[in-house]
Amino acid sequence: DVIETAIGGNNVTTTIEGRQRFPVRIRYARELRDTPEAIGRVLVSGTRGGGAQTSGMSAGTQAPGMNSGTQSPGMNNSGGAQPPPPAMGGGIQVPLSQIADIRVVDGPTMISSENGLLRGLVLLNVRGRDVGSFIEEAKRAVASSVKLPAGYYLEWSGQYENQIRAKKRLQIVIPMALAVTFLLLYLTYKSWIEAAHVLLAVPFALTGGVFLVYLLGYNFSVAVWVGFIALFGTATQTGMVMVVYLEEAVERKRHELGGRLTRAGLLEAVTEGALLRLRPKVMTVSTVVAGLIPIMWSSKTGAEVMKPLATPVLGGMVSSLLHVLIVTPVIFTWLREREIRKSELAGEPNALGPLDTPSERATNAEAQEGLAQEVDERNE
Repeated sequence: DVIETAIGGNNVTTTIEGRQRFPVRIRYARELRDTPEAIGRVLVSGTRGGGAQTSGMSAGTQAPGMNSGTQSPGMNNSGGAQPPPPAMGGGIQVPLSQIADIRVVDGPTMISSENGLLRGLVLLNVRGRDVGSFIEEAKRAVASSVKLPAGYYLEWSGQYENQIRAKKRLQIVIPMALAVTFLLLYLTYKSWIEAAHVLLAVPFALTGGVFLVYLLGYNFSVAVWVGFIALFGTATQTGMVMVVYLEEAVERKRHELGGRLTRAGLLEAVTEGALLRLRPKVMTVSTVVAGLIPIMWSSKTGAEVMKPLATPVLGGMVSSLLHVLIVTPVIFTWLREREIRKSELAGEPNALGPLDTPSERATNAEAQEGLAQEVDERNE
């Protein structure tokens, strides 16, 4: 208690000033406690005939420096030690240096704990590679070269821990997002095949995003996966719009041909619908690319997060352009022709009409031209 009061201080009372209360704390003056020698001159009470026994600051113990007009016991005017006077009750007062070895040693600035256990931290930064692969390699190296004592264990934390938590969430979120998207497509088209046809835009967009991520040397992180989620939604939307354009073109062609569409008319309608969608799709991709390229060249604060997020979107939009303008019309035509064959095999009337041979196409074209001329004559 003597040492604690002399060096650290001790609250002896409380002063009240209005509605506020302030503790009154006393301790030795700085010059009497700033060196080991000064601390060694602190007087502590002991008992005769036994070991030194520390106690609180008794009536026989007077702290140096606590009163400018009081001389410290055990000290002469020159600051030298003199025989300590006897204490009250038969005890004695001795300097702390006579019963203890006082020295300055290095120790921890802070003792940290977690879950009631002491812990020590080893901090490091990873550059030039992803955190996940580095931690896995570090785990193998530590397991092969470090043998921990009983009761000790290692736990990798920090950014790696956050990445693991985010990875577990994404393993649930991404499949759920794709499943919900597929369900909405099915409710729209009332067909599993049509829904799968539109959702086929996702893997095509994925190839472009993965290629650009690999080309630029980015590692798969949370930001990259967020970019892929945004890409999946955009690719699905553009695929749906293309199918809508193709369906409208087929309906227009069927109406022009009197409700019965031939294979030649189907191909013409699909080509017309794809051409109508060409300019809007190119403008959409150009706008996205123009908006993301400045991010790829940026080096300011936040660029290290935005670049991995924008990279899969940028690459996926380009590959999605090729898919929507080329692959989607081809698959759409194949599905419609498949419906024709199934209806013909079942002997049912086909709204699209039978598949024509080249000679039949010419005959149908002449008949359609003659029908158009007859309609014009009647109108005249």
